[in-house]
Amino acid sequence: MKYSSIPLAQAIVCHCKAKGIENIVISPGSRNAPLTIGFTEDPFFKCFSIVDERSAAFFALGIAQQLRQPVAVVCTSGSALLNYYPAIAEAFYSDIPLVVISADRPSYKIDVGDGQTIRQDDVFHRHIGYSANLKQDVVHATDRIYRYARESIYAGGVEETQQSIQAHNDAELNRSLNTALNTGLPIHINAPFEEPLYDVVDERNGMFEIANAESDPIDLTDIDRYTDLWNKAERKMVLVGVNHPNAIEQRFLDFLGNDPSVVVLTESTSNLHHPNFFPSIDSIVAPIEKSPRKEALFNKLRPDILLTFGGLIVSKKIKAFLRAYRPKEHWHVDELKAYDTFFSLTRHFKLAPNRFFRTFFEQSKTKASTYFPYWNSIRDDYRKRREVYLKQIPFSDMLAFYHICNHIPSAYQVQLANSSTVRYMQLFDLDTSVKVFCNRGTSGIDGSTSTAVGASRYHKNPTLLITGDLSFLYDSNGLWNEYIRSDFKIILINNGGGGIFRILPGKDDSENFERYFETTQNYDVSHLCKMYGFTHLVAKSEKEVLSFLPGFFQQKTGPSLLEVITPRILNDKILLGYFDFIS
Repeated sequence: MKYSSIPLAQAIVCHCKAKGIENIVISPGSRNAPLTIGFTEDPFFKCFSIVDERSAAFFALGIAQQLRQPVAVVCTSGSALLNYYPAIAEAFYSDIPLVVISADRPSYKIDVGDGQTIRQDDVFHRHIGYSANLKQDVVHATDRIYRYARESIYAGGVEETQQSIQAHNDAELNRSLNTALNTGLPIHINAPFEEPLYDVVDERNGMFEIANAESDPIDLTDIDRYTDLWNKAERKMVLVGVNHPNAIEQRFLDFLGNDPSVVVLTESTSNLHHPNFFPSIDSIVAPIEKSPRKEALFNKLRPDILLTFGGLIVSKKIKAFLRAYRPKEHWHVDELKAYDTFFSLTRHFKLAPNRFFRTFFEQSKTKASTYFPYWNSIRDDYRKRREVYLKQIPFSDMLAFYHICNHIPSAYQVQLANSSTVRYMQLFDLDTSVKVFCNRGTSGIDGSTSTAVGASRYHKNPTLLITGDLSFLYDSNGLWNEYIRSDFKIILINNGGGGIFRILPGKDDSENFERYFETTQNYDVSHLCKMYGFTHLVAKSEKEVLSFLPGFFQQKTGPSLLEVITPRILNDKILLGYFDFIS
């Protein structure tokens, strides 16, 4: 096996291997050659080559999302590193352990006019779990150090030795990688390398100090106070955001679902299922907003206790409701952080939900209440009205999503783009075996395709990406790699632009609105499908959608894309009309 001749590159590879970080996504470059050599020459690592750094980072994020383990991305120096930022921000707010490793120029070549150099140290400091700024070896290219910056190897007047430098680098590598393992946050490792970059040796230069991650103790000494409050409350609301499939033990979900004093609100990205849960939040809240009894109904829905866990919430309506009608108690369960989303947070339980429920439900009891029965009758009513509405509307986004949801095969992985896509998916039920993911940390459209392609690599069943036209075009480089599975599928809802802006306040029918907000487009995606080897199907009516869907999911001979073209200027009227109709 070959190793880079540079000790720092050897150290980074050794630390990643020791911590079990085996998936490495590499973008081409020269400055990162020592790292590329180290990772690709060791059979322990599974290496992927993706040219576009922005796409590479989201691809890695998709893998980490599925494995729930750190995944590394490796790039060269300069602006290449900055292209990682959108995925890093997403990882930061979604608690996904992305390990960013950037090669850098030596410090004495920064800001002197050298090519492909920027200030890389701490560049992500506002959206990172830890930034490790490593030191350059003094036993490699020593003549250059003495020639250009002899003073750089003196710290406090004492000359740095390779041993002191290695001790610093080991400490920083341990601290950063353990942060990723302990907290699930992204981390950044910046490594300066001097030329020559491509030299290799047959044996490592030395040993490296590896320190294992340690977990913090859990304190539940005051749990009795909270179980007492829970047992007395007649109106408890459980609201769950993004949640990994099968993460919560079903016995805990059954306990919540069978308590008449509990209303459990979920979203498609919650991946939680029980007959008594409420999976379409806006279908409950929107009719209240339009009701002449708004105040009375919102007070009837207002919980005494709000219990939340999971990631971020899609529904803007539930956020607005809980901010206006705040619960007396809001408890959030999460090992790392608790956002005060509703400005009423009273307790953060810093532990995993299963661990919390295991202790909490030992002393919890169901409570007689009209809370669930009343809102359950409302839920049954809107479901009936929804079926009536769907039978009378013309072909549109809403009807397309309804049929798509009804046809997704069991056990599929579904990756959702943001904006309209994820919001329409909240309106309909899916087979409970379907696993749903979406980049809801920052809710951006910029990496949905790349994330889905990465996530598909480690999912045993096929992956379906449902996306809008702008999101798909924005991240078309997500298809520029050799890792797309033959059973990978995309449903592209093409409504000719940013249709969500027709739903939001401020819409008008001016040319200015269409150009700068809706950003209408008429590009032919068949060219992209041909370039990347996708079978391309086009459906322009309800009949064609129903005709294509069965065969689309059965095809396994290569990746395929079903483009569903819907009427740009009708979709918003159909969606807003739905909430009027069920009200």
